[in-house]
Amino acid sequence: MSWWNSSKTFPMRIFLVALILRLIPVVVMRNMGIGLDDMFQYDMLARSISTGNGYRWYAEADLPIVLPYLKLDLSSINYDSRGVLTSFRPPLYPAFLAIIYFVFGTGPTRFFIARIFQAILAACMAPLTYAVAKRLFRNRESTAKISTWIIVLYPMLVVYPLSLATENLFFVLVLSSFLCLLKAQTSLETAGIPGKKISSLIIRSRWFILSGFLLGLTCLTRSVAQIYAVMAMGWVWLFLKERKMAIIVFMVAGVTVSPWIARNSLLYGKLTGIETAIGYDLYLGYHPQGTGTFQYPQSLDLMTMMNDSERDSIGIQSAIGFIKTNPGRVLYLILRRTGYFFGLESRALTYFYSNDFFGYLPPPLIIGILTIFCLPFTIIVTSAVFGLAQTGFKTEIWLLVLLLIGYAAPHMLIITEDRFHLALVPFLSILAARCWTGGWSAIIHNWFISNQRKTMMIAAFIIVFLLVINWGMQIGRNADKLATLMSPNGNQSYFSY
Repeated sequence: MSWWNSSKTFPMRIFLVALILRLIPVVVMRNMGIGLDDMFQYDMLARSISTGNGYRWYAEADLPIVLPYLKLDLSSINYDSRGVLTSFRPPLYPAFLAIIYFVFGTGPTRFFIARIFQAILAACMAPLTYAVAKRLFRNRESTAKISTWIIVLYPMLVVYPLSLATENLFFVLVLSSFLCLLKAQTSLETAGIPGKKISSLIIRSRWFILSGFLLGLTCLTRSVAQIYAVMAMGWVWLFLKERKMAIIVFMVAGVTVSPWIARNSLLYGKLTGIETAIGYDLYLGYHPQGTGTFQYPQSLDLMTMMNDSERDSIGIQSAIGFIKTNPGRVLYLILRRTGYFFGLESRALTYFYSNDFFGYLPPPLIIGILTIFCLPFTIIVTSAVFGLAQTGFKTEIWLLVLLLIGYAAPHMLIITEDRFHLALVPFLSILAARCWTGGWSAIIHNWFISNQRKTMMIAAFIIVFLLVINWGMQIGRNADKLATLMSPNGNQSYFSY
């Protein structure tokens, strides 16, 4: 038992606790179906791959389910009953589902089985967060453990395996790639043993190679990670001052994503990226009736088109037209997207409850559930702001800053919603734990330590003030919707996503 209770086994123990918590909703909701367009699309793609039909969606067998809701223009293409070859979605998450479907079948239980594997993936976030925290703040075991417990107990992360969404894989890959970059930094510090130059080179390069591979996989899961990947390579070049290793990271990441880019380019006869959704996202993000987030019915405007490349081009051209017509609106949309990105995590909950996934719930219970799911982020992100403000900008902290900027910035410029910030919660929890372990005495100390730290603390107070204003405005905007949810038929109000 002493071995089991030792600090060395903490990652294993915390993984098991996280897994049990995540399996509970999966088992309780074992008969739950899927309820969003994204989930239907990933399921279609996975079934097509698992049955050997390639990367296709909207097969003939799926049309009776899809056509009542989405009027597809099948006459515009030479339709194949196996489905339409597509590049709209990045491939890795559908491939992950396809492996599960291939082994366990595509019967009615496939969602339940997929969710079990997603729960296992989600539980891996706990030990990964612990490992990242120990390297970001060395010799601060309490910071590492507190941040890990945040991830274990974070309500939205506990239930997220219920969704068939890329984030289930993306969260783990972001953490893994970040951890490998930190390990690569450590390998530089421990390398250079006299008389062992060859082994030292191997030790130095293996973590950079793995980092590049994981960064490539991260991009193949959600292409928005490409900005973070580029910044990570810049970090190796500029902060670690390892140009050869930066080139290695770039080449390995490039080799990882290039087969899929080649496939898409051959499919459309022109250079095509990892996915062809940027035009669609820009169309929604700058639509005159939009506010910078995913909205109905604009979300259906381009989805009737079956040629992804044409949809992408039309979406980009339309977005440029929207911007030229009203260029002053761009700043407004960026501010709105920033608000959505750091918003309360209520959108998915209100959608699923209003569409009768859980049946009727009394108003006090609805308020309690919304509070449980929305409050943790407000505490963590405000604490993280102060945690960062009192942290010296060491080399590894700069990598964290680049991740925060590199991941968040593209969403501010294109399209976003509150669930997109979940990928940053592990890193925010580390900064929050850093703040809590220091306490008010650390904040006061940083106020007097230097003018630079004082400036950072002032900036932290301003950011927290703006966050609170944003959350208040969000609650105000959604007041009517919340009132409808709490009515006797609120579970059947059928809000669009």
